[in-house]
Amino acid sequence: MLEQIRESLADLFEIEPERIQLETRLYDDLEIDSIDAVDLLDRLKRKTGCKFAVEDFRTVRTVGDLVQVIEQKLVAA
Repeated sequence: MLEQIRESLADLFEIEPERIQLETRLYDDLEIDSIDAVDLLDRLKRKTGCKFAVEDFRTVRTVGDLVQVIEQKLVAA
């Protein structure tokens, strides 16, 4: 899942993949704002086939948090 997120962030926002680690903070380190987050969620939804609600991501702060939420959704599906 980390690789899919890394690829999506690199493609959408032209972020160097090596900057994207589990502890990387989305807002502070990568400067992903709320509109960017919607684009990212849309891309991940298409890649995984899972439906995501905004509420699922209220506590996401790092790339690792994002990986965890998506993996939980995939297991539950």
